[in-house]
Amino acid sequence: MDQQTFTFEGNSAGWYKTGTGKPLLILHGWGSSSAVMTPLAKSLSDIRTCYLVDFPGFGNSPEPDEAWDVDKYTDFTEAFIKTVIKEDSIDILVHSYGNRVLLKLLNRSIRDIIDKIIITGGAGLKPKRSAKYYFRKYTAKVLKAPFSILPGKLREKGLEKLRSTKLWKSLGSSDYKQLSGTMRETFVKSVTEYLDDLLPGIEHEALLIWGKTDTATPLDQAFKMEKGLKNGVLVQIDNAGHYAFLDQQEQFISICRAYLKPTNQQRS
Repeated sequence: MDQQTFTFEGNSAGWYKTGTGKPLLILHGWGSSSAVMTPLAKSLSDIRTCYLVDFPGFGNSPEPDEAWDVDKYTDFTEAFIKTVIKEDSIDILVHSYGNRVLLKLLNRSIRDIIDKIIITGGAGLKPKRSAKYYFRKYTAKVLKAPFSILPGKLREKGLEKLRSTKLWKSLGSSDYKQLSGTMRETFVKSVTEYLDDLLPGIEHEALLIWGKTDTATPLDQAFKMEKGLKNGVLVQIDNAGHYAFLDQQEQFISICRAYLKPTNQQRS
């Protein structure tokens, strides 16, 4: 697939297209890219025209010019659908972070052109937290507290120095530790927003495909999502983790194909 470029508010993003039939937009997860989703797209290309896009800051798309939150990535995706795909009915398949964007899309007017949705390892709901998490959280608050009494410039300078220490870095998640600058702030804005309240407003038929050994978005998140959606159905895959579509590729694709089916078969 040849890379093409989509520009949104001065930010460029690489995107790709393969297949024939009804459009299927495929959105990747955090720290990933469209390249990870490409084998899946090629396997479905005989029944769908698959569109893959690298979110700004991932894959072949440069970092955005400022830190983005989930709403901004949703604005970006909505513009991509309207500008590039330009169809009155599309399906969407999302992995991990892509689900945050999907949940937002399904609570906007553009939901009217979205038909079937597939969610695998979907992020965005409030997770269960361990004691270790709360220890890190409150330790960070204690470390930041002394700087709150300083005037603006001194406070920011002090916090910047604090964030560069080994102690501070040890408190962050593995994703956080690997980031800096714009994408670190983008990560914080994203993972601190929980979208549970959006589920009851979603009427769409949703297929949830989860690896039973997923540790990034554990199975309890899938149960929670299935319960919160009006028309959600969960399928669990044995011997598969967060990347179930890679761990058990043939089984995952078979489930997707059975759910999507060619458009002409759906109407017959």
